[in-house]
Amino acid sequence: MKITKVNTYLVRPRWGFVELETDEGFTGRGEAVLEGHAAPVLACVKNMEEYLIGKDPKRIEDIWTTLYRGGFYRGGGVLMSAISGIDQALWDIKGKYFGVPVYELLGGSCHDRMRVYSWIGGDRPSDVGKAAKERMDAGFSAVKMNATEELQFIDSYEKVDMVLERVASIRESCGKYFGIAVDFHGRVHRPMAKLLAKKLEQFDLMFIEEPVLCENMEAFKEIADCCTIPIATGERLYTKYDFKRLFAAGGVDIIQPDLSHAGGITEVKKIAAMAEAHDIALAPHCPLGPIALASCLNVDAVSYNAVIQEQSMGIHYNVGKSVLDYVLNKEDFEFRDGYVNLPVKPGLGVEVNRELVLEENKTPHNWKNPLWRHQDGSVAEW
Repeated sequence: MKITKVNTYLVRPRWGFVELETDEGFTGRGEAVLEGHAAPVLACVKNMEEYLIGKDPKRIEDIWTTLYRGGFYRGGGVLMSAISGIDQALWDIKGKYFGVPVYELLGGSCHDRMRVYSWIGGDRPSDVGKAAKERMDAGFSAVKMNATEELQFIDSYEKVDMVLERVASIRESCGKYFGIAVDFHGRVHRPMAKLLAKKLEQFDLMFIEEPVLCENMEAFKEIADCCTIPIATGERLYTKYDFKRLFAAGGVDIIQPDLSHAGGITEVKKIAAMAEAHDIALAPHCPLGPIALASCLNVDAVSYNAVIQEQSMGIHYNVGKSVLDYVLNKEDFEFRDGYVNLPVKPGLGVEVNRELVLEENKTPHNWKNPLWRHQDGSVAEW
């Protein structure tokens, strides 16, 4: 079997899809995107086309290694996101070729289903108590929200109190044992992160996410020493080597590699195993589309330390189109009692509405994240 064609598509709300065709009629799809930089990632995929055409798609490890090690410069968001989408598509082909879900080729599942959580609140969180109660009534057992708006290195206690009030409203609406995750989103710098983490202890949070950016990963241990809340991070790390440094720095309890940024299924499976050896949990990052979600679930299935899965149905970024719009087998992505079943169809387990993908690609999106500024005019972390 040989790869004969590489197709790329930009689809709303902010995603990029890859499609690999073969001479034996098998087609594989992946999600190659770096939010806000989707077009450069897909251009990178096309630039890698010469390493793909004519190759046997079943030789995934060799193709992955060629794409990664074949270039003198490696790593980083664009290159690794391109490799990620290609890798997902290769696994999709291989699963279809053998007639089984991808996780069966990775050793078989050690979970029967996977817990999921739902986003609430948007970029500037409000009415989160009501929104969390709606998610709970819909069957979810956990939600995640952004903690703050703009926050300076040293900022006001008024903003701190606003965070505490929002989290308190969720706890009051949903009870003591409902799961609450608070995403600092890299908006918070070390001085305020320590303060916020300590004050949030009272709410028995599931985790705090990206209390500081990973470029300041040496601060995670200091923040962990300030509180007992589990710390999660990793969506802006791209290789096993990035995570090796994170594990050495310490202080992190949950890693969140993104299957569309961190080398796809091949690399994240290895990262998950590294985390397990450090007694660290896995909760893949996925505010993306259906192919990325299906890829995550296949890695979750074979990762003993996988604890919960992010998904973007209902997320504030999904304007114009959402996850299930592109899915033909919607029944396989139903959430029940806060869980989703593992994929059942061969390959990644998602049947993509190709007609909609082709239609969307006629008017490619150009999604960019907001640019925020502080009151003094300086650029704020979004």
